[in-house]
Amino acid sequence: MRYSIQGFRAAIQYEAAFRQELMLAVVLFPCAFWVGQTAAQIALLIASLFLVLIIELLNSAVEALADAVSLDANPLIGRAKDLGSAAVMLTLVVSLLVWLILLVNRLHPFL
Repeated sequence: MRYSIQGFRAAIQYEAAFRQELMLAVVLFPCAFWVGQTAAQIALLIASLFLVLIIELLNSAVEALADAVSLDANPLIGRAKDLGSAAVMLTLVVSLLVWLILLVNRLHPFL
């Protein structure tokens, strides 16, 4: 538990992207209870928020480890960082699609 708390503190302190995504999750979390019309929809909305945070933490871990290995230009380290960033982007797209689909369904139930 102590190491997990240290990890959260480090992410909040050192990772601007994590802070931004965390603030977005804090704002959207209560909205999930209005957008979602069933327990499954609410769970899906909340899970998509947590998934973004989880992937961002993993990406940050890869970047920190890569920087610890070498700060010199290295194509493999660059590729690892790019792949982590791509994973975050795809997760954000999936989360956005989930939220948009369920929001449209909430506002226009017959579409």
